[in-house]
Amino acid sequence: MARDFSTVGVVGLGTMGAGIVEVFARNGIDVVAVEISEPALERGRATLTGSTDRAVAKGKLAAADRDALHERVHFAVGLDALHSVDLVIEAVPEHLDLKQRIFAELDRVCRPETILATNTSSLSVTEISVATSRPNQVIGIHFFNPAPVMKLVEVVRTVVTSPEVVADVEALCTRLGKVDVTINDRAGFIANALLFGYLNHAVGMFESHYATREDIDAAMKLGCGLPMGPLALMDLIGLDTAYEILDTMYRRGGRDRRHAPVPLLKQMVTAGLLGRKSGRGFYTYERPGSPKVVPDETTPPATEAALADGARAIAKVGIVGSGTMATGIIEVFAKAGYEVVSVTRGAEKSATVCEAVKTSLNKGVVRGRLAEADRDAALGRITWSATLDHLADVDLVVEAVVEELSVKKALFASLDEICKPGVVLATTTSSLPVIDVAMATHRPADVVGLHFFNPAPVMPLVEVVRTIRTSPEATATARAVCATLGKTGVVCGDRSGFIVNALLFPYLNDAVKMLEASYSTADDIDHAMKLGCGYPMGPFELLDVVGLDVSLAIQRELYLELREPGFAPAPLLEHLVTAGYLGRKTRRGFRDHSHR
Repeated sequence: MARDFSTVGVVGLGTMGAGIVEVFARNGIDVVAVEISEPALERGRATLTGSTDRAVAKGKLAAADRDALHERVHFAVGLDALHSVDLVIEAVPEHLDLKQRIFAELDRVCRPETILATNTSSLSVTEISVATSRPNQVIGIHFFNPAPVMKLVEVVRTVVTSPEVVADVEALCTRLGKVDVTINDRAGFIANALLFGYLNHAVGMFESHYATREDIDAAMKLGCGLPMGPLALMDLIGLDTAYEILDTMYRRGGRDRRHAPVPLLKQMVTAGLLGRKSGRGFYTYERPGSPKVVPDETTPPATEAALADGARAIAKVGIVGSGTMATGIIEVFAKAGYEVVSVTRGAEKSATVCEAVKTSLNKGVVRGRLAEADRDAALGRITWSATLDHLADVDLVVEAVVEELSVKKALFASLDEICKPGVVLATTTSSLPVIDVAMATHRPADVVGLHFFNPAPVMPLVEVVRTIRTSPEATATARAVCATLGKTGVVCGDRSGFIVNALLFPYLNDAVKMLEASYSTADDIDHAMKLGCGYPMGPFELLDVVGLDVSLAIQRELYLELREPGFAPAPLLEHLVTAGYLGRKTRRGFRDHSHR
């Protein structure tokens, strides 16, 4: 039988602590909420009141239930108030010496059988536990912010935590309606270990002026379906908190350079730019604590006129290729009102592409997303061809042929001879250097990357890739075209992985390394990222969908270009690919899909 927790203590009533108080009180458990001083206690009380009042206003909590919840909470100054509770959860700032002092005092105050828990997200639970005479009754219970909403709890056991304590806490999590994953005491646990390497990498991208803050955030939201972009998320977490977590993970986690905080982060913290709580971080907010972003000196102009500044007029577009990507791009341009010349290798391929475009447009009509007249008009704008010579009078060419550099270079050399001066030549490559393709022509200033995401008619993002030879006019033209297509164009430099893949795949690779080290299961890691970070898919679900061979190829490209040791492909990923376990397409990857 799991022990019955009738009274719980919470130490520290910041955003996290107040949220944890609410979670317990909502579930019928009496709470002793403790702070260091009367003003801090009042701030904690106000945070709890604000949260529950918002829940009532949104219809998520009855007024009577809110009142009953508040009656279950007893506020007190000082740890002595916790002398008779069954469990204490500490939620004070991430400083080891502070937590150790609190735990030593809790050990003195609390009954011998009381479980002592820390909500730390990065510090060693073991190092905290040794400040007590009962390390076997010390455990990590890591809630995610906002605690009343987020479903995940990481239960962190040390090498001496009693199995009964672990079982009791797991049962408590179930009672609270949470999904728990139980793991050993390691820097960052699951979610932060995977999340903060990615966040730090995004800050590095911004620091090096590789892309703007808006474009980095838009790329990850629109390209990966994430609830927030990495820089906006850093502002929400707090840059000082993020710095502490990264610094601790770097020191505790084997000194992986990718967890070494980017210098800009320390500078911003020193300057008091802490994110939402200070009113300014990567973005500027209406006031401290406000979620509302307001324009500042680096906010780009939002008008289409500004986007089109210096852009060339585009009326007719040539699209070269016959695969899924080319088919989707043809549909996107035709629906947006452009005249389209589709060029494939032979009449048979043209017929196949034509049928695929018709089928897709018909689906749009059946689902009520497209009028029959608009479908017919779109089809009427497309000319089908099997010769590149028909691109002599187009204003823009989009290449979507096989991902082989030699093939693309040969094609661009031909386009250079056929196309009129001033035509923008775009490649949809997702992994090859755009400059290599550009230098196959005598007009590298007119060559740009236009990386559409699959399926092109659905995905709202396009990465606009400028090389060191791309002219401002070509970049402006590409951005203006994206806007006309109803897509969000994000501009970045010509570097392996561009924005999305460069940030996404090292995170996926880190998840494979975590599984390989037997730290956690694929299911628990997927749960952690979906429930703890709001990701639409867990890393192993996503890897199986993308294809392990595709993922390995991208990871190898990143490693070869950046030479960052942390980017070396996980051996387990290489072994699965060698074994032919490529994901859903072979019905076996990290999971067995043969019965699904």
